[in-house]
Amino acid sequence: MTAVRDSSNISVDDGTATVKGWVQDVRALGGIAFVTLRDRFGTIQITLPKKKIDPALFEELTKLPRESVVAITGEVKASNQTALGLEIIPSAVEVYSKAATPLPLGVVDKVNVEMDTRLNHRFMDLRKPEIRAIFELKAMMVELIEECVRANGFNQVYTPKINAAGAEGGAELFKIQYFDKPAFLAQSPQLYKQILMSTGLDRVFELGPAFRAELSNTNRHVTEFISFDGEMSWIENEEEVMAMIETIIDHVLTGLKERGKKQLEILGKEIKVPARPYPILTYSECLKMVQDAGLPLKEGDDLGTEGEKIIGDKMAEKGVELYFIAEYPEEAKPFYIMEKDGTPYSFSFDLDYKGQEISSGGQREHRYDKLVARMEKKGLNPADFEFYLEAFRYGMPPHGGWGIGIERLLVKMLDLGNIREAILFPRDPARLTP
Repeated sequence: MTAVRDSSNISVDDGTATVKGWVQDVRALGGIAFVTLRDRFGTIQITLPKKKIDPALFEELTKLPRESVVAITGEVKASNQTALGLEIIPSAVEVYSKAATPLPLGVVDKVNVEMDTRLNHRFMDLRKPEIRAIFELKAMMVELIEECVRANGFNQVYTPKINAAGAEGGAELFKIQYFDKPAFLAQSPQLYKQILMSTGLDRVFELGPAFRAELSNTNRHVTEFISFDGEMSWIENEEEVMAMIETIIDHVLTGLKERGKKQLEILGKEIKVPARPYPILTYSECLKMVQDAGLPLKEGDDLGTEGEKIIGDKMAEKGVELYFIAEYPEEAKPFYIMEKDGTPYSFSFDLDYKGQEISSGGQREHRYDKLVARMEKKGLNPADFEFYLEAFRYGMPPHGGWGIGIERLLVKMLDLGNIREAILFPRDPARLTP
């Protein structure tokens, strides 16, 4: 029986083999022709000496449109002219699917294509090895995250994505009709992971979709993304949460640097693993930093995209890529963040990577009366959150947690220019298909 091989495991020792994939290129040079066959792992050269193979087979193979899907059977021979050190002399072909012409975009053509065109024909864009490599690294990243949190005693959970109330309120909620009731798509699993802290599931994490109804068409924002959220009980302070995030990020960077060598080489990228512990700056220090740089912010203002970039540039001068910004004004943080009593600040933090926030977190307010007071202070009606508050009324341990945007982390890690590069089928205010 003929062995079925691919570009990762084919060998001259196979003798005769069948390979399957896409016709990437056909070059006819008179008495000889070459077909480049691409599969998931790379390419294989199919060599067609006109005098040595069946004329009908030669005709069929050389007339195939690029990106047709085929299975080619033939003799595997050594060659010092190919990257694999071998070639296939074909004896048979089965055409599974002949590609239409012209192609909506090229796979190997060295032509700059607009992002919209690429996303409109994403299936074709993903045939490019360098684009596919991004998503192979993304899959590895999720695997590494899960490895690390499980090793640190976290249980994976799955919380509802159709909710009666938003975790943070505001206008960034997608409103939907849930039979005869109004409902919202989840901004985050925040309220549910906090409820779980009252159950004895002391450490939980979730990897799942989150939705933000932001009318923003920047290269940093999308309306649907994958959020990595964690929550942990029995903490003394928010620094324990920061230490856990640092452990996870270090495991991811170290692991990807090793496991993703092939993909990083395809992309021409290198991952730096920073020394630990990551520096911790305070909001007040950062505010002064951006004010000194000429940004007219006042106490309590959000540092914003421009402020984050200024801080990132200043930290880069010191050779620092990852750093925490802690003690934000309580006014700028959601109701569930614990205030730093006697000050206008809170036990909160962001983790920034190369001048962009990739994570937010902090110690939560676990004391029922103070939590209700914070809700009222934020203009929220506690009655709307009764399902959440009930868990606090009957015994809630001190706890804290975080949320990390998976795609933002990947974008900064690989220095990609647009968050849409890290999402298979992105959603933004202008894009609902494919």
